[in-house]
Amino acid sequence: MFKEFIKIFATEPEIRCFAPGRVNLIGEHTDYNGGMVLPCAIDLGVECIGGKRKKTRKVRFYSDEMAQEGMVEYDLDDLSAKGCWADYPMSMVRTMRAFGFGIEKGFDMMFRSTLPMGSGLSSSAAMEMASGFALKKMFRLSVSERTLAVMGQFAENHIIGVSCGIMDQFASAMGREDMAMLLDTDTLDCEFVPVGDKQIVVVNSGVKHSLAGSEYNKRRRECERAAGELGVSRLCTLGVGELESKSGLITDRTVLKRARHAVYENNRTRLASEALKNSDYITFGRLMNESHISLRDDYEVSCEELDLLAETAWGIDGVYGARMTGGGFGGCTVNLMEGDAVNKFERVISDAFGARYGRRPEMYFVRAGQGVREQKMIP
Repeated sequence: MFKEFIKIFATEPEIRCFAPGRVNLIGEHTDYNGGMVLPCAIDLGVECIGGKRKKTRKVRFYSDEMAQEGMVEYDLDDLSAKGCWADYPMSMVRTMRAFGFGIEKGFDMMFRSTLPMGSGLSSSAAMEMASGFALKKMFRLSVSERTLAVMGQFAENHIIGVSCGIMDQFASAMGREDMAMLLDTDTLDCEFVPVGDKQIVVVNSGVKHSLAGSEYNKRRRECERAAGELGVSRLCTLGVGELESKSGLITDRTVLKRARHAVYENNRTRLASEALKNSDYITFGRLMNESHISLRDDYEVSCEELDLLAETAWGIDGVYGARMTGGGFGGCTVNLMEGDAVNKFERVISDAFGARYGRRPEMYFVRAGQGVREQKMIP
């Protein structure tokens, strides 16, 4: 990237960093409901290199994956959204300045990603954390990774227009190697749970989704309506028993289904964390499977491709659990299995998916990795 950066921007970069994507093991659509999530950062992500400019307030972004769009340019005096991929790093600039961090000189940034876009592995959050961390280093800003995550969520909510929770940004910023993160999205308290020696496999359905243009925001509004009718600030403040005792207060059956998913999923996530601590992978896998069924039937954010991938995995020896992961409407499944089940898993899943759709799904054999970090500059 070093030489390519010089070729594109006619200057040398001064910072190189990497922000990981994330896979959520369990706890889907609980984050904006004030509940628990259990993600881990992964060893796929977004690399960013950048450098300040001396005599201009121009901000320029370039991405290998979006090379056909060329360089995207903004001005520090007019950081208006352009409706393209570069709005994600631009939104971090706007947000960091709004939070009082001084960014008053122009700069250039170049990105390269190993994350498939639209897969549900949080390429957007990884780009936000990579660009935010690069800005921190370039402008010597006193900002913690935790605060970067908070600003990333703010940027996505208020500039990009996606009503996401904080899980994606927090996992990308704060992940630890070989650990899953049990995060209370209400308090931002977190603890790290060893993943153990089990294999995590992410299977990409190839169905791309855009959360801003999907029903993601609609699901959030439905949850807010349910919370209002139940008289609570957020759904995940309720236990399972409390929800069932008050369920008659919700007048719309669809809204009740959304509430049931959020509350039961929050409970599943707590139980799954305890199972992982105790190396009880059978229980953990069962909870993963129950999560997928709830996302399919109560939250209605799955699709037939994801259902085929999950349901096929459930029947493979050595696979503990499988579920869709991410916002839904496409993207990936996450699967937890014994290492010696990988070959059979790959064959059975590929055959089943190929027979139905005429193509093989992409698979990523990932491990829990470190959060956003600086890397050595390689000329």
